[in-house]
Amino acid sequence: MDTRVLYLTAIIIAAISGGYYYYSGKGNKLQTDSARSMTYSANNINLTQTDEKGMLSVRAQVDQLEQNLQLETSSLKNLQATTYKDGQVDATFFAKQGNGYDDNTKVVLSQEVLVTKIMQNGKMQFRTEELTAFPKTREIETDKTVIVESPQAEFISQGLKANLNDGQYEFFNIRGKYEPNS
Repeated sequence: MDTRVLYLTAIIIAAISGGYYYYSGKGNKLQTDSARSMTYSANNINLTQTDEKGMLSVRAQVDQLEQNLQLETSSLKNLQATTYKDGQVDATFFAKQGNGYDDNTKVVLSQEVLVTKIMQNGKMQFRTEELTAFPKTREIETDKTVIVESPQAEFISQGLKANLNDGQYEFFNIRGKYEPNS
C-alpha cells in the first residue's frame, strides 16, 4: 500500500474524529447554556432565616415565586415578610406584587404595599402603591404618594426615604396633622 494513501486515510479519520468531538462538545455547551437560562417557579413558599448568631432575622410567605438565575431577577406574588431585631419583630412588609433585581439586593414592591415599623411607643405604617426596598441595608424609598400613620401623626407625603436601622425618615410635601405627646 502506498504511504500517500495511508497518510490521506489518517487525515480523513482525524478530520472526522475532530469534527465529531468538536460538534458533540458544542452541543453539550448549548444544552448547558439553555439550562442556565431557565426560569424556576415555586408556589406557597415559607422562608425562615437566621442571622450569624442564630437569632431569627426574617420570616416570609410568598404565594408564587418565579426566578431567573441568569438575569438574577425574581417575581413574587402576595409577599408577607417580617423582619426581626434582637429576636423581636422589627418591621412587617406586605405587597401583592414584588420584583427582585440583582439577586434581590433591590426589591420593588407594588400593589397595596403596607410597611409597618414597630417602635417603642407603637407602630408607624406606610401605605403606598409602589416602594423600593434594599434588604441588605434595610432602606426603603418611593416617589409615590405615601399615607403615614403613627401614634402622634397621620399625614400624606409625596415620597419617602427611610433607614429602618436607625429610624431616620425623610418625607416630601407633607399634608396632615401632628399631635405631639404631652
